[in-house]
Amino acid sequence: MNIGLENINKAFESKARLGIMSVLMVNDEVDFSTLKSLLGLTDGNLASHVKNLEELGYILTKKQFIGRKPNTSFSVTEKGRAAFNEHLNALEAFLKNTKNNN
Repeated sequence: MNIGLENINKAFESKARLGIMSVLMVNDEVDFSTLKSLLGLTDGNLASHVKNLEELGYILTKKQFIGRKPNTSFSVTEKGRAAFNEHLNALEAFLKNTKNNN
């Protein structure tokens, strides 16, 4: 029996990456500290997950100075937005399929 998980994007299987993308989908730009606080992640954990999403082309990282303090912020790319929407659509289709099969 095919349960319809073939369109689930493995990049979003991680709770941290799912959270990062969810926050970025509804905000134009979010800084490192805010993202870390919202998701309850450590510096290293957040850094590794955003690096992975950036390598996939799903998010952009912007580094700048605000006054004399470094600031890193993130935003979702069009590729990332499309991939995340496809992932959400696949989850929704899976849920509908399992509901109809019961």
